[in-house]
Amino acid sequence: MSTAPAPRLREAWLLAATFLIAVAGLVYELIAATVSSYLLGDSVRQFSIVIGVFLSAMGVGAWASRFVGQAMRGFSWAQIALGVVGGFMAPVLFFAYAWLGEVAMPLYGMLIAVGVLSGMEIPLIARVLKEIGAPDFRFENVLSVDYVGALAASLAFPLLIIPHLGLMSASLVFGCLNLLVAGLSLYLFREVSSRTQWAAWTIALLCSTAALAQSERLVSITETQLFEDDVILSEATPYQQITVTRFRDRTRLFLDYSIQFDTMDEYRYHELLVHPALGLAPRIESVLILGGGDGMAAREVLRHDRVKQVTLVDLDPRVTALFRDHPELAELNNRSLSDPRVTILNQDAWQFVDESDAVYDVILLDLPDPKNIALSKLYSRQFYALVAERLSANGLIVTQAGSPLFAREAFWSTVHTLRETRNPLAPGDGLAVRPYHVYVPSFGDWGFAMASFAPLADRVPKLPAGLSYLTAEGWQTAQVFGADNGEVPAEVNDIQSHALVGYYLDGWDRWFR
Repeated sequence: MSTAPAPRLREAWLLAATFLIAVAGLVYELIAATVSSYLLGDSVRQFSIVIGVFLSAMGVGAWASRFVGQAMRGFSWAQIALGVVGGFMAPVLFFAYAWLGEVAMPLYGMLIAVGVLSGMEIPLIARVLKEIGAPDFRFENVLSVDYVGALAASLAFPLLIIPHLGLMSASLVFGCLNLLVAGLSLYLFREVSSRTQWAAWTIALLCSTAALAQSERLVSITETQLFEDDVILSEATPYQQITVTRFRDRTRLFLDYSIQFDTMDEYRYHELLVHPALGLAPRIESVLILGGGDGMAAREVLRHDRVKQVTLVDLDPRVTALFRDHPELAELNNRSLSDPRVTILNQDAWQFVDESDAVYDVILLDLPDPKNIALSKLYSRQFYALVAERLSANGLIVTQAGSPLFAREAFWSTVHTLRETRNPLAPGDGLAVRPYHVYVPSFGDWGFAMASFAPLADRVPKLPAGLSYLTAEGWQTAQVFGADNGEVPAEVNDIQSHALVGYYLDGWDRWFR
């Protein structure tokens, strides 16, 4: 009986394996970059470092593959090792951070190991194809399949893998994928497979599948250690990790593990963000909120009877859906996101103000802190110029501007940027800006900047009844800065320099690292 089909079957499998391992390898790289941006901050810096380290390690692996005597046996060992190291990457990193407070060392150690092992794969596959006498073997075919696999992973990671699996399960699933590649390779090339390899593969597969089956429990254990209170909701979206915790009647929202509000004191932040502008603006029929997907700012806006329309633009549809539809979360914002006066648009803030032709009486920027370039652009002179185009002649813009104490230069950079923003009603001039701040226990001293086309008269804003913090006297106090948080020289932030990111990271690192 002819055995001729065997080499073709093996050739087809090796090309299929090339695709699968390319997918797994890029997923590990993206997991490492995502975890590091969550836990170490500055996603641009972390992604850059992770990519550089990973590619360098792949180069080392490709070079080291020449020392592997038996190519197929070496490839199988590499897949078993990748299944373990890559598969357990996210669990190890989260556990290390939760229990040891350290993530950099295990992160880069595991990343280098995965990179070296991944770098060995393609040279070893090419050698095996040559050894089996693949009639149509061309090295560029192997590389083409590898690149297609990388493309598939890059598209699937934000759209399918993270929303449906989360980081912990995704890591373990693709570890199991490497182990399945190893298992089928051991079977198809059983004449060169050893009992030791089969034993190691069996143990690794059992451990990985057991961990995958308990992945939700592993996530719960980790989150219990990471957060002080009970985790009542944890969900990964294509944009961020959403976590909601509760202790008695106290609820906190975390995005990418950074606190966004605590119901014990969020009223201080949201009252100062909203009511000075709405109390000073002569007309407030139409209000635009950029960010603020939790609905807290909208809740405060709707306290003003003169408001007829609120447009809320937030990137993540899952956040707005949760705070509109989840009974307990919607109660926190007085069901503001279900109010008929509120229109929710889930799109990028920059894209919205660039493409919209609507005009608003008050524009509130309740955006995440500028901890990376992607967010810093929403605090740039160019973005503020687009926002100013959407403002009515006597309207007001307010942005949260971070802490004038913890990140002093960052706060004043935001103020200076608004002052240097092109004034559409007075060509050649900038905007008139009034900085102010308030103490929020969850955040510390927190600042805001109010901008207008002309300087504001020094008067008390008209405040709605029933506020928990803000008073006429409190507004006057909010405009006074001390010697340790007052104005300092700081560069204007624009999309070329992004000076704000450096100010922000340096300021917070000085206090908390």
